[in-house]
Amino acid sequence: MSSVTGRAPETLQAPTIQSPAPGVLCDRYMCANSAGVSRELTTRYLGRKAATRLYSQGTFDPRNFTFSNGVYCDVKERLCRENRFYGADGKHSGVVSTKYTLLLFGK
Repeated sequence: MSSVTGRAPETLQAPTIQSPAPGVLCDRYMCANSAGVSRELTTRYLGRKAATRLYSQGTFDPRNFTFSNGVYCDVKERLCRENRFYGADGKHSGVVSTKYTLLLFGK
């Protein structure tokens, strides 16, 4: 902790996800809604430069994505999980994040 402010330095804090509008989640790199990662929303809330950078990284499936804090969301399942890892049984091992599922999918 910083002795001056009593808080952890910003670089050590976990990345955050914001909800700038109902049904929209953004981290510092991308924005998504219930249809998946959105170029339009990324441009609107993070700027054209962020959207260009995101979409210049090659082809990706915008329907399942991981935010910078590790939260993984799947449009087909309509769920967000605490992480994207799978167990030995081939099923998601991540605990469902009710907070982010509610914010993104409204359920």
